[in-house]
Amino acid sequence: MPKFVIEREIPNAGKLSADELQQISAKSCSVLRDMGPSIQWVESYVTANKIFCIYNAPSEKEIREHAERGGFPANAIHQVTGRIDPTTSEVSAVPA
Repeated sequence: MPKFVIEREIPNAGKLSADELQQISAKSCSVLRDMGPSIQWVESYVTANKIFCIYNAPSEKEIREHAERGGFPANAIHQVTGRIDPTTSEVSAVPA
């Protein structure tokens, strides 16, 4: 299933309280339950003014639907086309 990175512009996201983050998470999970198993939230990273979310979904359409239903911004949606990490630098890690 394709993986996506969603950029959500949320002013002062880094200052959200634990309770506020819990409420956002609960709303997202509720919408995901209603949408069914074809879309999955993997994890999110909170920064000063944005939240970056990793999702598995059949297409960008489901990501946008989740955002609309949950009332979340989805300012940019990028499909992941590859993945690298420190082991990528090792000759044996690169596929032939």
